[in-house]
Amino acid sequence: MLTVKIICVGNLKEKYWRDAIAEYSKRLSAFCKFDIHEINEVKLPDNPGEKDISKALAEEGRQILKIAQDARCKIFPLVIEGKMQSSENLAKMIEQEAVMGTSAIAFVIGSSHGLCDEVKKAGRGISMSPMTFPHQLARVMLCEQIYRAFSINAGTRYHK
Repeated sequence: MLTVKIICVGNLKEKYWRDAIAEYSKRLSAFCKFDIHEINEVKLPDNPGEKDISKALAEEGRQILKIAQDARCKIFPLVIEGKMQSSENLAKMIEQEAVMGTSAIAFVIGSSHGLCDEVKKAGRGISMSPMTFPHQLARVMLCEQIYRAFSINAGTRYHK
């Protein structure tokens, strides 16, 4: 069974976001081993400079890559410059990874400042949209799209 992880910076404070994630986690358990790893966002000063931000992103990146490497995950960072995917293409991508023998994949969501170059270069970048979303909403949307992808691959009626 394929392991699917979401590695993300920050945590969900509001109950309604946690409830939505719990629902998709429950649904995904029929298709894959699914989990979410949250890492703490590195604290920045009130008016951070580029050097402060770069240093924070590098530290977050080290943590992200360690989690992904320890779990032997193929990485898919969510980045604005990544390739936009339709639901059907995401389903094909996940199916191809499973067929090729990949045992674990990780989708990575960075902080409000994004991801460091090392994380971006470590995998195949995906863009959800040219629009910007709150990270909590992006996490829920990603969970839904992963569930939709598995539903498409299973031939269920969820995706119409």
